[in-house]
Amino acid sequence: MSSNTDVLTGASPLTRGRMVALVAVLILGVLSYQLNSSMLNPALPDMAERLGVSVDAVSQVISLFFLAGAVGGVVLARWSDFIGRRRMFIMVLSVLAVGTLVCIFATSLPMLLVGRVLQGATAAAFPLAYIILNENLSRQAFGTAMGVVTAVNGGVGGVDAYVGGLLSDTWGYRSIFVAILAFGVIGMVAIATVVPRDGAPKSAGTMDWWGAAAFSAGLIGLTYYVSEGGAQGWLAPSSLVYLALTVAAFLVFWVIEKRVSSPLVAVEHLKSRRVWPVMATTVLVLSGVFAVINFTLVILTQNSEVGLGMSASRSALLVLLPPALIGVAAAPVAGWLAGRYGWLRILRIGLVICIVGIAAVTILPPSMPVVLFAVVLFGVAYYGMALTTVNGLGVLQSPKDEPGILPGLNGAMFGIGASLGISFVAPYVGRETSEGFVTALAISLGITILALVASLLVKPAEGSVGTRRTQEAPPVHPVP
Repeated sequence: MSSNTDVLTGASPLTRGRMVALVAVLILGVLSYQLNSSMLNPALPDMAERLGVSVDAVSQVISLFFLAGAVGGVVLARWSDFIGRRRMFIMVLSVLAVGTLVCIFATSLPMLLVGRVLQGATAAAFPLAYIILNENLSRQAFGTAMGVVTAVNGGVGGVDAYVGGLLSDTWGYRSIFVAILAFGVIGMVAIATVVPRDGAPKSAGTMDWWGAAAFSAGLIGLTYYVSEGGAQGWLAPSSLVYLALTVAAFLVFWVIEKRVSSPLVAVEHLKSRRVWPVMATTVLVLSGVFAVINFTLVILTQNSEVGLGMSASRSALLVLLPPALIGVAAAPVAGWLAGRYGWLRILRIGLVICIVGIAAVTILPPSMPVVLFAVVLFGVAYYGMALTTVNGLGVLQSPKDEPGILPGLNGAMFGIGASLGISFVAPYVGRETSEGFVTALAISLGITILALVASLLVKPAEGSVGTRRTQEAPPVHPVP
């Protein structure tokens, strides 16, 4: 990373060693949350057996975790504008520790679900880490650091699930929570030790809890609508009930935000092309590319009639692990390039490459070379370029008077986008016919093209996403 000597403030800049330490502890902090998202997947059968419930019932430990994360990421990131990033990060990891302890000692599924909701609410770790990097590093160093955090997060995919399976097979599912607890406590101590102390609040006034409640209700309703719509049909009565609740909650939210002095999200920001196209791009990227990598290609390569007839483990090794590992190398480079040549430019190039990859598997007959070609492109363009830049834009495009809001909102768009994408293509993939797979891939291709269009609508925030080679960094807080 470049040095921080270009910071034009009276505060003491971070030395190179301090920058490296800051990035390292923030990675530790976000991994404390991230390990909860996929490390438990192989342990679901063991949970069901030990708690005396069905696997279908215990699957709620995953769905409720992500739902709580969508809400917590938005609300807690915004709250940090009032109470400080470092303080909020420590609070987040403290809640994570409490939730993990509840999971360790849970004797029933409801008790376990309470712990999982507490764990999921700590999804704010990601936006907090991104904001802290932006507020303490030079613009060029921020780009590289964003890439490193994205790379480590993506590279964990698959490896943590494998380790979780080993722990579950050897000592039972509770051993996974013990490992996560140890990781979280170490992360909390590291954050408290290394992250610079908070300065003055970034936003005036007080937290808008009424707006937060209405927005959370709308987000919960939208999540259940996507889930129910994908399973029962978008116009099914049960789906329409969730849609009505979603619309009502967001209308109440809109009314509240227009009346309070320090809103959760100012209405003018939601209408700004600096904000909503970023959120739209994130939703569409996840809806398009995520569904191809994590769902359609996995099923296609395992299909013995029109696909490649692979086993589940071999399919995962071909489709899931390589792009994540490629992303480990590509993401830091993408972040460096974005800081040097422009975040939007690198995002759009990445989306074009993703479109080429999806088009290849859509048009060409299924074969090992075609799948490998697409997988390499997805590793570079999706895990490396797209994920790094949409996360970076979430920070850089956020309003100056509400710097915590867009990173939180953008984080929620990840889960919504992934759910939407799979819901759209699942009926066609489920047919397991050549026509069904082609239709599913064509839908994902169209969605990814829309993501590129949405990125063209983004109005760059002044001085944040331009293409100048050197840009002024934001203020740096003194090191404690």
